Amino acid sequence: MTAASRSGTESMLTGTDLVCSFGPTPALRGAELAVDAGEVVAVVGASGSGKSTLLHCLAGVVPPESGTVRFRGRDVTAMTDDERSALRRSEFGFVFQFGQLVPELSVLENIALPLRLNGVARRKAEARARDWAEKLEVAGQSDKRPGEISGGQGQRAALARALVADPAVIFADEPTGALDSVGGEQVMRLLAETAAESGSAVVLVTHEASVASYADREVVIRDGRTLLEETAR
Repeated sequence: MTAASRSGTESMLTGTDLVCSFGPTPALRGAELAVDAGEVVAVVGASGSGKSTLLHCLAGVVPPESGTVRFRGRDVTAMTDDERSALRRSEFGFVFQFGQLVPELSVLENIALPLRLNGVARRKAEARARDWAEKLEVAGQSDKRPGEISGGQGQRAALARALVADPAVIFADEPTGALDSVGGEQVMRLLAETAAESGSAVVLVTHEASVASYADREVVIRDGRTLLEETAR
């Protein structure tokens, strides 16, 4: 997949010829990916294949050594650190394997955090966070701290946090890796449903076939190179 989507227009998010290393170890060797608005794409591959590095480059977290990332026509790789940080706060949402909720904050405060970082007033931010807590079935845990809730509840709270600011793209890195099969299925169902309702695209990194089955399309990465794309459903 090049920068052009299947409709012939430029995709919302593209990574082209991405190269990235950590010390002497190459992580990406010319990887490419294009994601259209509202699309769910699963990046699959073995541990160490470069899946997470590709996600981090696309999200502007890790600058590639060479290659280009573009988001809605803007060159993310040419942005300053502050510009990339602002982009991540306003346009991107993140869900990680272990949730990474702030332990000192309540569940509700964690969900509202992206809005607060963008300058939204506390009352307005928490009102929107309550709406998402209801949608993601954690409203009953709103006043608790992350250490007082289950792993599945924490991951649903993390998903609510990712969605609360209406992101254009949700980056999900092994979002079910720390959950049992039942909890994982619930999180993926909620992720797919809420992303579809909100119109967010999803870039999903996983090594589990059951998780990838929720995607519209799968991209295989091996040894830092994207090799194959196929329709998942």
